[in-house]
Amino acid sequence: MKSYADIIVRPLITEKSMDSVPAKRYSFEVAKDATKADIAAAVETMFKKAKVAKVNVINMKKKPKRYGVHAGYTGEWKKAVVTLTEDSAPIAFFDSMN
Repeated sequence: MKSYADIIVRPLITEKSMDSVPAKRYSFEVAKDATKADIAAAVETMFKKAKVAKVNVINMKKKPKRYGVHAGYTGEWKKAVVTLTEDSAPIAFFDSMN
């Protein structure tokens, strides 16, 4: 079984993701082969007082990018939006970013 550090790659810190923090919705980049159950277990393990209510997963497709005459594509990755229960404690890492 994978550890939670293998499942959750990094937190996503964007304006849109930070606007949803008061509603206890947090965004993460996750491993491409991670399932919703794996992601929920990893978040509850990584953040001890967090209780996951729901996990939404989005597969982010590659996009064409250019830098001068050089052309290529961005990488494909998977995004997870995790919603915590009402009685759950907020994740302190995201609260310190506001």
